[in-house]
Amino acid sequence: QRRHLDISTRSIRDNLFDVAGIRVICNYCDDVYSVAQYLSKQTDIQVLQVKDYIKNPKPNGYRSLHVIYAVPVFLSSGAHYTPVEVQFRTIAMDYWASLEHALRYKAGLPDAKLAEHSQTLLDCAHSLQNIETQMQGIHRDINGAPQVEEAPNSKA
Repeated sequence: QRRHLDISTRSIRDNLFDVAGIRVICNYCDDVYSVAQYLSKQTDIQVLQVKDYIKNPKPNGYRSLHVIYAVPVFLSSGAHYTPVEVQFRTIAMDYWASLEHALRYKAGLPDAKLAEHSQTLLDCAHSLQNIETQMQGIHRDINGAPQVEEAPNSKA
């Protein structure tokens, strides 16, 4: 209703992409992209949409890779593709996002304190990104792992 859409099964199927979702937590950014690419190469899964907030963080510092996949759901009438949002992020991105979410939606702090903590979290996001980059480099050196920094391509 808020988006002025019809309330019907067809409208839901055509306009809502976050009815089902999961979060995948990885150790390193390379793992985030590797797992997302692996899923996108499955023959029965289609990539509908990609939002790469790792390469393009939100202004508040939020980082994550969001991919909407069309996944087959098998019913008695046959296979029906259902959109599923998968959020891929590292451990550091996840604990940052959890704290930012609590600050935004649960803290009930005065505006001045909210602004102060928001700035601190933004600073922390930059620091975490630098730390993750350094740790990823060490991990690559130890394991001889190739660099993987590409999100899946949308096929829609």
